Amino acid sequence: MKIRKELWFGFILMGLIVLAALYMLVSVPRIESGHVGLLMLSLVVVAIMLGFPTAFTLMGMGMIFTWLAYDRDTTKTLDLMVQSAFKVMGNDVLISIPLFVFMGYLVERANLIEKLFRSLHLAMVRLPGALAVATLVTCAVFATATGIVGAVVTLMGLLALPAMLRAGYSVQLSAGAITAGGCLGILIPPSVLLIVYGATAGVSVVQLYAGAFFPGLMLAGLYILYVIIVAKLRPSMAPPLSMADRYVPLPPLTEKIAPSHGTRALPGLLKALKGSRNQGVPTGYILRQLLIVLLPLLLFVFVALWSYRSVTTVAVEEVSTMTRIGDTEAATAKPQEGGLAEPPSDDALKEPPPSGGLQEPPGTEALKEPPGSGSVAEPPASGSVQEPPGAAPAAAGAAQPARDVPAPKGYWIGVAAGAAALVLFYGLLSFTRLEVFKMLLTSFFPLLILILAVLGSIVMGLATPTEAAAVGALGGFLLAVAYRQLTLSVVKESVFLTAKTSAMVCWLFVGSAIFSAAFALLGGQELVERWVLSMNLSKTQFLILSQVIIFVLGWPLEWTEIIVIFMPIFIPLLDNFGVDPLFFGLLVALNLQTAFLSPPVAMAAFYLKGVSPPHVTLNQIFMGMLPFMGIQLVAIVLLYMFPGIGMWLPQLLYSR
Repeated sequence: MKIRKELWFGFILMGLIVLAALYMLVSVPRIESGHVGLLMLSLVVVAIMLGFPTAFTLMGMGMIFTWLAYDRDTTKTLDLMVQSAFKVMGNDVLISIPLFVFMGYLVERANLIEKLFRSLHLAMVRLPGALAVATLVTCAVFATATGIVGAVVTLMGLLALPAMLRAGYSVQLSAGAITAGGCLGILIPPSVLLIVYGATAGVSVVQLYAGAFFPGLMLAGLYILYVIIVAKLRPSMAPPLSMADRYVPLPPLTEKIAPSHGTRALPGLLKALKGSRNQGVPTGYILRQLLIVLLPLLLFVFVALWSYRSVTTVAVEEVSTMTRIGDTEAATAKPQEGGLAEPPSDDALKEPPPSGGLQEPPGTEALKEPPGSGSVAEPPASGSVQEPPGAAPAAAGAAQPARDVPAPKGYWIGVAAGAAALVLFYGLLSFTRLEVFKMLLTSFFPLLILILAVLGSIVMGLATPTEAAAVGALGGFLLAVAYRQLTLSVVKESVFLTAKTSAMVCWLFVGSAIFSAAFALLGGQELVERWVLSMNLSKTQFLILSQVIIFVLGWPLEWTEIIVIFMPIFIPLLDNFGVDPLFFGLLVALNLQTAFLSPPVAMAAFYLKGVSPPHVTLNQIFMGMLPFMGIQLVAIVLLYMFPGIGMWLPQLLYSR
């Protein structure tokens, strides 16, 4: 029987791991418990590569080696297992995982991806490599909305791969664009990977989402730039689309009022509204088309006015002239300008004169303390009127008056840039492009609004990740309703898949907690730390070493296994080198794209192969992935050289 190359590679890698573990045991002068912990780590990796379930492998190995570390004490071993599982299940951040997964499955079943791909490919038709660029953008948007790599790669393999092959695109470029674009959901929020890393490393998921936003856009932009350059330099790999592929049919009523497909939409609709061209076309139809055309203008006006009010209205900070009732100690301790003056006296602790505020009855005083108040009265000062006791706190804490200031120069620059973009938009908006714009309104913008609502509420601090995930699940539900795809079978299937995925992640966390506890108990973490520190690495050298290890681990293991097994080993080392766990998490998230793109595991390749035509081989898909893996390395280098790409937004929003 002939064994495939991928299996040979896996067997050789497992053999090297076993040999390295045995060499470690025979080469050290004295075997410590930490070496036993490293042996456990090696056995776990080999067992996972052999196909054993990751979660139960971690739990089984952890319990066996914990039992040995406790001198075969079964009670202590079971206690450790229960405590580790309870600690994981008490982490409320994990509640957001099933909600985000449920949102993804509902959006996937709303059948938006076909319309989204079609509208984006027509909108970008003039770009070199338009189909591949549209594929990457579609994958990025859809992967962000779903976060399910397998679903995105499979759907795009069914939809985009045949279209690109018919248009003459090379198999390698087509396969690389689909697999790389589908994996963007690992990095771009709302990403389950970031939730898992945050829960493992003890890093705020909110800050991770804010930090991963621009690196994710940077990686997607580098992919698109590569495709455009390849299409420009080698047109044979991505030939321009034919006129038949670019043709967009107009609705019958629009055909009656459009002299040609290239006629500008806004003047054409205005002429049809007041001229003779609307004969046979209802005025209501023309007004609806005109409203769609004017939507960008209305949005621009709304944003400009709202922004103007925000930048020109400044609250005036004033010192209140009133002292809260009950704050007598502060009132008698020191004088306040314009507030409660100390009664004239040589003795600071002397009571005020009877004519002050405590005289009962007040006699002929015009302003008196309301009955039942036992606090110091406020003497009349500078025309102020004494408030009753119940109103004093409210008056002191009332909103301060606002004053208007001139709008800053940056605001007018932004308005001018928006106005110029608007003029360009209407100058290029033909009736054909109007139909493409309407397609985008019904496919791209609903997903964009859902994504911005979820991410915006998290990043701006309006909601926790769990609350935003609930909003996203509701949004996915509403999208399925709006597109008439919400049926009982869809809901049942989405709930079942959500429960299955969530259970897998939770069991992984439980297994990871038990394994990490056993590894630390055996002294494996201490041994690794001593070994790393003995090399006297600089911060840069440590980051390079850690990322190379993660890159290599991405070949045989999936990202979930790398996060739950190896991150608890790396995280304690970060303090020794002054590395921010948030920044390290962003590097890891970029690096872990390789877990789906690197052979022999490369799950994205197998997803695509399962729906590809017979003549598309697995080796061609792997060859198409390689340039995009190189782009990932470039992105990691750029993020390291310019940390502000990932750290600027979290520091802007959350630094004090």
